[in-house]
Amino acid sequence: MSTVSIRELANNASAVVDDVARTRRPAVVTKHGRPVAAVVPIDQDALEDWVLANAPEFVSSMEEADAAIARGEKGLALDEALAAIAAEEQD
Repeated sequence: MSTVSIRELANNASAVVDDVARTRRPAVVTKHGRPVAAVVPIDQDALEDWVLANAPEFVSSMEEADAAIARGEKGLALDEALAAIAAEEQD
């Protein structure tokens, strides 16, 4: 895994991204020597899964759902969930 400063990333973004894509290894971005972000390789077919798995609102919803299941709570039936989604889309 390579490490690049925020300044180096700003000056050489294309080269950093090309290197990550070519090697399939992430690059850690540092600011004042501390890691603050990462440039990671991603397969186009896996993009949606990656976004969902890393979107804070999705992750927190999944954690809430897992906790509700652990407590034995039941969720909506599929037809109820689909009706609720359809109603939201009409609003």
